[in-house]
Amino acid sequence: MQVTGRKVAVVGMGGAFPTCTGLDDFSEKLFANKSLIRQWDKVAQYGKQIRSTVSGYITEEEMGLEAVIAPIAEDYPETYIDKLGRIPDANLATADMGSIWAMLGAQDATKMAGWSKSEIESEQTGVVVGSGGAGNLILRIAWHHFFQEGRKARIAGSHTIDRTMFYRDAANISCLLKTKGVCEAIGSACATGLGNIGYAYRLIKFGMQDRVIAGGVEGSSVETFVGFDGMMVLSKGFTPEESSRPFDLNRNGFVCSFGAGIVALEEYEMAKARGANILGVIDEYFNNSDGDGDMFYPSFAGQQRMWKGLLNTRGVKPDVVKVHGTSTPAGDAIELLSVVDALGDSGYHISAPKSQFGHMLGGAGSVEFITALLMLENQKVLPCLNSSTLNPELETFQKAEGWAGPQNPLAAYRHLVPQESFAKEINSVACLNYGFGGTNSAISVSRDI
Repeated sequence: MQVTGRKVAVVGMGGAFPTCTGLDDFSEKLFANKSLIRQWDKVAQYGKQIRSTVSGYITEEEMGLEAVIAPIAEDYPETYIDKLGRIPDANLATADMGSIWAMLGAQDATKMAGWSKSEIESEQTGVVVGSGGAGNLILRIAWHHFFQEGRKARIAGSHTIDRTMFYRDAANISCLLKTKGVCEAIGSACATGLGNIGYAYRLIKFGMQDRVIAGGVEGSSVETFVGFDGMMVLSKGFTPEESSRPFDLNRNGFVCSFGAGIVALEEYEMAKARGANILGVIDEYFNNSDGDGDMFYPSFAGQQRMWKGLLNTRGVKPDVVKVHGTSTPAGDAIELLSVVDALGDSGYHISAPKSQFGHMLGGAGSVEFITALLMLENQKVLPCLNSSTLNPELETFQKAEGWAGPQNPLAAYRHLVPQESFAKEINSVACLNYGFGGTNSAISVSRDI
């Protein structure tokens, strides 16, 4: 049972975004309808070994970092140098690339929040940040030297474990900021970023913490990219800018991308009392599982139950639905139809941020939650780029016996899916993310009015 009167405000945000110098640059490019996706030389060099070569990736140089290569292990980043002096060397030593992004995002989010040193280091301030994968670059080199070259374990260095453990991002943030509250990581595949924010919301809502640093991360990783390419689920055959095309008739897979999104959450009355700039108020979080036993295929029934849970308390139709919208053939169709089934076919618009920067996996939900906050701030809807043609025919599953969803083809909902950003009064945004294993997550966030 929720604690009466406890509301949750978003008071800060930060992260790491492809091709962008920071949050302001990220916002400016998104609302200018630009794509952050480009050809990735690190995978393109493998030629015919790999099908897809485009990504929304981030380099060390773009984040002001420099790898220090171990003298006895070729290509092994023993640690990193922060050229801008933002993170102490001791904290860099325990972090992989994604964890460094998480720490930088946490610094930006807490600075924007205006939290004092004593508030950050309080027992009432927690950290809930997760990642979709391991510290693959570090593991690749470490295991190569041990298994293939037969070298001693110490060649891998003393930080292989702490730089690759599942909750490394949360741990590094907590150690950097010296928080004393909850420190955890929730893993739910591509719903990880939103799931961590949702869990943080519940910690505050239920009275267990007053402030939480929350979000998700996915550090640039050739290993992760190759894994998805091997599943043959990545987009191919388009220019980089046209590769991510949610809902489009010619979509053929998602763009594997990387990034970090970190937000600062605070109990609403506390934030209000100290005059904080409230970026948004989280109205509800709901998550569930499909329960159909299928690891990969999306479930219309599961998403129906997710929508029922999200709308159950307030029943308020959002002005914008920030969809998962990956560009996969089945996933996009089922998601659009489940949105229409829940909300009808008018009174809102659909935004698909992955069309601009690809699918950031463990970081997707939190970076896209930040895009929802930016839409509230700018009073503009972000587009669904490249959604040029929606299917004018019924989907195969719509023709199957027992289908209980909308009876119209996707093209009937063209008016809900804008291809360019535009101004609109936005008071509420619903954020959706899904993951392997049939996990579904949804958050409703609104303006403080």
